Amino acid sequence: QVQLVESGGGLVQPGGSLRLSCAASSGMFMFHTGSWYREAPEKQRELVATGTIHGSTDYLDSVKGRFSISFDSAKRTVYLQMNNLQPEDTAVYYCNADLRDLISSTTTNYWGQGAQVTVSS
Repeated sequence: QVQLVESGGGLVQPGGSLRLSCAASSGMFMFHTGSWYREAPEKQRELVATGTIHGSTDYLDSVKGRFSISFDSAKRTVYLQMNNLQPEDTAVYYCNADLRDLISSTTTNYWGQGAQVTVSS
């Protein structure tokens, strides 16, 4: 079985940067697509960024120009680079990915455990 393991959250001042990582725990799987969602207190979970290993990406309007999603196939990891963070970016960030089983060639959707990002002075 494979898991998505997130890391990189934390506390940052407004205007600062963080990079979230989401790694597949097994080398027998590879990313097909990857997305980052966030959930703030008393708000619905929203899609922040999505991308494919072929290079297509899309972003929530409020993060365009500040956030960037990328993949490292060799490390089986998807990243979310977050620059110029603002207090309204405070939330738990979840990665979501379609992983392809290299043996069976089946693709399954998985969620990471979540990473807290707090932007505060």
